[in-house]
Amino acid sequence: MLKQEFYQRFHNKRVTVIGIGISNRPLITMLTEAGAIVTACDKKTREALGSIYEELTALGVTLSLGEGYLDGIDAEIVFRTPGMRYDHPALVKAQASGAVVTSEMQVFFELCPATIIGITGSDGKTTTTTLICKLLTLAGKRVYLGGNIGEPLLPRLFGMTQEDFCVVELSSFQLHTMTRSPHISVITNLSPNHLDYHKNETEYIEAKYHIFLHQKPDDVLVVNGENKTHLDCALHHFLNKRRAENPALSRERFFNGETVYEKDGAIFCEGEYVMSVSDIRIPGRHNVENYMAAIAATKGIVSLDTVRRLAREFGGVEHRIEFVRTVRGVSYYNSSIDSSPTRTMAALRAFGEKKLIVLLGGYDKNLDYQPLAEPLCDHAKTVILCGATAEKIKAALLGSPAYRTHAPKIVMTKDYGASVAYAYSHSEEGDTVLLSPASASFDAFRNFEERGRYFKALVNDLPETE
Repeated sequence: MLKQEFYQRFHNKRVTVIGIGISNRPLITMLTEAGAIVTACDKKTREALGSIYEELTALGVTLSLGEGYLDGIDAEIVFRTPGMRYDHPALVKAQASGAVVTSEMQVFFELCPATIIGITGSDGKTTTTTLICKLLTLAGKRVYLGGNIGEPLLPRLFGMTQEDFCVVELSSFQLHTMTRSPHISVITNLSPNHLDYHKNETEYIEAKYHIFLHQKPDDVLVVNGENKTHLDCALHHFLNKRRAENPALSRERFFNGETVYEKDGAIFCEGEYVMSVSDIRIPGRHNVENYMAAIAATKGIVSLDTVRRLAREFGGVEHRIEFVRTVRGVSYYNSSIDSSPTRTMAALRAFGEKKLIVLLGGYDKNLDYQPLAEPLCDHAKTVILCGATAEKIKAALLGSPAYRTHAPKIVMTKDYGASVAYAYSHSEEGDTVLLSPASASFDAFRNFEERGRYFKALVNDLPETE
């Protein structure tokens, strides 16, 4: 039935897909199989696409490539790539001509028969998504993991049933234009991010709201009960407004609040003891919060015994304070996922009072680095900087009241290869070296995963003796 519904929706329709990345290629194949008349648009040239060009043309796909790839869109339905703003002139023009602009995730939400658990937030969403997925799997549920992590979900749609669960990590880019919300929605936290994409903080916050904006009365919202920043205040103000306008939509569970909370070094769920904080293998206060969010999201679905088992067994997610290697008594950790100041602040706190050698810098998302300065002064003995944000982070450190001359020591390098080399040459037995860039990766890498793998390769190549 799902396949039939999908085919009926797109058969003989003129469909334009913007972006020929990994996630969109299965979508293009599905559309051609449904009998759609597909045009695929991409900035890449024919030469850059390589064999993909021949594969798509063999499917009957028309390709619009290179400069001007968005000129003259003639479609009834347009799939935008998440990184393209909804108000891009080409999309506005297409809509004015009668086209419906949608996304792979929007169509998936419209057709998916399974229970969808969606997770968003400025920090912690990948670990929380992973925890929820693992809890459900340990509980014997069939789980599909997707969104920003895992595989594209739409191509797996036809095998899903009402008994299944889809655990989906959602970015503000994806949520910005969504008109459907998950059955269980989780907001880990909010802090300024992606201001190179969003016009301002208000737009960023409102994009995140879409994760619960279209929920139904039986749906559940999991929210961080702590209210420390103006962004969190805005969220709680919006929740109060929602309750006043529609009391039926008030099924909220608060972690760091009345649903799941920490007391005397232990986690409780509605008064019932779950586990000691020390039972959690992955380090850091932020991971205690990630577990609390996962417990709140799976309450009534997963037993607390399953939560305890996962906490004892799960060693963490790649690129998130991931232990790499000890060389000459120096421990190296990869936390390439830390693409904002708040993520780096959480990573620093995970090591307690230990003074670290921290590698930072990368693509500039137009973020404020001043709040990071004091935590760096408190937790770092040496700060090694490279990339587009290096000067901004240095300026924040030097301008901080917490900074004292050479405390921490600031070192500027040309790239991460030079940063690792400096850390290796200037570290002592017992030191810890942490890659926590506080910046995106796009100035030198395709994504944070590539950056993290590069760092690990550099560390694994370090000799035991100079």
